[in-house]
Amino acid sequence: MKKIIAVFTGNRAEYGLQFPVLKAIDAHPNLEYKLIVSGAHLDKNFGNTIQEINDDGFEIHAEVDIILDESSPFATSQAIGTGVLSIADALSKIQPDIFVVYADRFEGFAAVIAATQMNIPTAHIEGGDITEGGALDDSVRHAMTKLAHIHFTTNQQASNRLLGMGEASWRVHTVGFPAIDLIQDGNYANPNELADIYKLDLSRPVILFTQHSVTTEFHEAVSQIKPALFALKKLALAGAQVIITYPNNDAGGRKIIDTINDFSSSEFSGIQNIQIYSSLGRYNYHGILALASNPENKICCVGNSSSGIKETPAFGCPTVNIGSRQEGRLRAENVIDAEYDEESICKSIEFCLYDNNFRETSLSCVNPYGIGDAGIKIARVLDEMKIEPKKLLRKEMMLSGVEDNGWYQ
Repeated sequence: MKKIIAVFTGNRAEYGLQFPVLKAIDAHPNLEYKLIVSGAHLDKNFGNTIQEINDDGFEIHAEVDIILDESSPFATSQAIGTGVLSIADALSKIQPDIFVVYADRFEGFAAVIAATQMNIPTAHIEGGDITEGGALDDSVRHAMTKLAHIHFTTNQQASNRLLGMGEASWRVHTVGFPAIDLIQDGNYANPNELADIYKLDLSRPVILFTQHSVTTEFHEAVSQIKPALFALKKLALAGAQVIITYPNNDAGGRKIIDTINDFSSSEFSGIQNIQIYSSLGRYNYHGILALASNPENKICCVGNSSSGIKETPAFGCPTVNIGSRQEGRLRAENVIDAEYDEESICKSIEFCLYDNNFRETSLSCVNPYGIGDAGIKIARVLDEMKIEPKKLLRKEMMLSGVEDNGWYQ
């Protein structure tokens, strides 16, 4: 009998990272996936990205609405509560052997709470990462770690942090970053497809922009994105081709979307070089980043998305990270930082596009997030993991608390 693996996805970026895991589970002779789709996937304001899942050919076994009426911390707290109730209902029907949840978002947090309180063995991907930049990600991610029973990390530093949090070593598996699997497979749009879809002229610079809200500073979301939008306007008028995508549905996200749309009808009016999309989809998004692998192309990823830190090194794509959201995140040499300032952002983008030394550095940078076999590694562990409730569900604390040379081990 196959082991039933329920997999949860709550937004477009997370699904792109889950894709290689779903693919590997589906291909494994001893495993069967059950896919639970929720959150922004079902929200037309954020692209209704459930269609991307359907297009990829995955069967959806449960659609779980998480009500998020407004973009605020209060609404997020309510959404976590409704998410726990709805996801618990889906899990009670699926009855999985193991439940897989990704990263650090509020939807995933609700999913982990629901599963662990139902005594369902829960695997968490991307625990131990650090983002100290004012988002709630670290707190949520570490809370998910302490609730989960199996850990799949993207790098050895992250694994070391989990061990330092008292997790047993047999629970922690360093597998790398799943998105690299797709990149290694070349599963993204080619230049001709992109030129046709977005009418790109690859003899001119291309800027791919996504900026999310910093959730502990959500009230500043509008003031934080405006300098970037003015910088993009300036660069577009100078000939750069700009592709803007919407943020995720964190607190402050809807205000960012409103600001982008306001700029579209005012500051961007009449500028042919700026395009705005709710979502590009993983296939096209990675395809644009991949344009950077040709040194003749001038491509730059801009904003504060984790993809700018974790996925761009695989393509050698120069990246401008704006503001504090990704502070502390493990990064390669293709990333530079800019403040929430139009001039700083403009100069940083121009440096990425036109400094030949930095472009060469970006092309040859070492990616700290693995080599592209994370999905297969995760499926193998899920297959080999013995479902022994007394061992798997009972979380032991491996730190004794005994002082040794001034540190409590």
